[in-house]
Amino acid sequence: MEWNSQSAEKIAAALRAGEVTSAELTDEAITRIERDDKAINAICVPDFDRARAAARGADQARARGEDRPLLGIPVTVKESYNIAGLPTTWGMPPHRDYMPAEDAVQVSRLKSAGAVVLGKTNVPLGLQDVQSFNEIHGTTNNPWDHSRTSGGSSGGSAAALAAGFGALSIGSDLAGSLRTPAHFCGVYAHKPTLGLASPRGMVAPHVPALPADLDLAVVGPMARTARDLTLLLDVMAGPDPLTLGVAHDLALPPARHERLCDFRVLVLDNHPLIPTGTAVRAGVNRVADALVDGGARVEWHSPLLPDLTEAALLYTQLLFSSSVARFPVEAYEQLRTRAAGLSADDQSLEAARLRAMVLSHRDWIEANSRRELHRHGWRQLFAEFDAVVCPITPTPAFPHDHNPDPRERRIDIDGVEYPYFDQLVWAGLPTMPGLPATAVPAGRSPEGLPVGVQLVGPMYEDRTPLRLAELLEQQIGGFQAPA
Repeated sequence: MEWNSQSAEKIAAALRAGEVTSAELTDEAITRIERDDKAINAICVPDFDRARAAARGADQARARGEDRPLLGIPVTVKESYNIAGLPTTWGMPPHRDYMPAEDAVQVSRLKSAGAVVLGKTNVPLGLQDVQSFNEIHGTTNNPWDHSRTSGGSSGGSAAALAAGFGALSIGSDLAGSLRTPAHFCGVYAHKPTLGLASPRGMVAPHVPALPADLDLAVVGPMARTARDLTLLLDVMAGPDPLTLGVAHDLALPPARHERLCDFRVLVLDNHPLIPTGTAVRAGVNRVADALVDGGARVEWHSPLLPDLTEAALLYTQLLFSSSVARFPVEAYEQLRTRAAGLSADDQSLEAARLRAMVLSHRDWIEANSRRELHRHGWRQLFAEFDAVVCPITPTPAFPHDHNPDPRERRIDIDGVEYPYFDQLVWAGLPTMPGLPATAVPAGRSPEGLPVGVQLVGPMYEDRTPLRLAELLEQQIGGFQAPA
């Protein structure tokens, strides 16, 4: 048996039963990486010597009677997290030699839970792409089709899981960076409620690892099963011990329901700003059919749903206004000139992105106020429904596109081209209001590529979409390894 293709839950049970040791698991994982990762390039910073030492320590701890949640389980970590003794570059060549002095909070939590860190996984330049490639570490390929992307920015983590390089991984999500790679690679991921898991130490090179309340961005778990997501989220969740953790203890409520037949679900497959490709629509339909077959109450429309067009524009404003915060003055002034030249009639997403990059603080405050109205709208919707099923992106994984100017890239949806970043509207649906969202496998495209959907849940009720993910896994199946 190749243990590293199994779920973390099964591996933990085998470790407890003495069927395998952490040292054996770790050696097997390293052998597999050395054999298979040349073609995929998921593990960009291996840490095999320390992993073997940590595995031996885990076996010794178990022999002493210890039993922690991840004791002895091999995992990987997104390159953007600080790990003492390993470089953190975010794919940026000027920082290829930057070495942080201490672990990120989430890395510390992994290690405290007993996990064995195999190494770091690849990311795009500055974490700002739907693909994972950079000058330092090269391109990460999709394990299902090496000519296609594994997604971004947690693309290395998703590819590692699909290839069997460890049982779990941790990533981050601002524009679908957990969910899109999971969708492209056929694995699971969970974008937690905004602020649920501390991001300290998941920072760009040379930026101080200080406590911060990030806008939109979260850190979260990736896995090959829905139950493993919950296992890892329980390790990651909780406030920063330097801030809210001084006074607050986390107590997530249980899932609203345990049986599929008790769930009330709203299904969405159309967005007013971009079409949904045939393969993804089929995945949404497959999940909807499984919900109906399981006795769930399923609706396709609701007057309670916040306006999707306004939601996408608000997300664009909040996302892209922050993306240029550290641009040089000259570059920022060029953006202002370009934005001033836009026609007032141009209401495209491309124009919205440019205007957002030069948004005034006054306009940002107005956008934030409208976000609060959307949050309240979602509260009202989740009084009627337990979850929303919708796409993550309009298509399965697309061919590598390394055009240095993303404005010139296009996304092909059933033979029609659309601006590259327009595909972010579905990822932004739960991100803008800070809702939890679980990415789950939902079948294959006609070309055999994975297709996923996201299950959006009520704020701070992360266990509800996670439980629904478990029930759907039982109903339609889950992760399948690439051939």
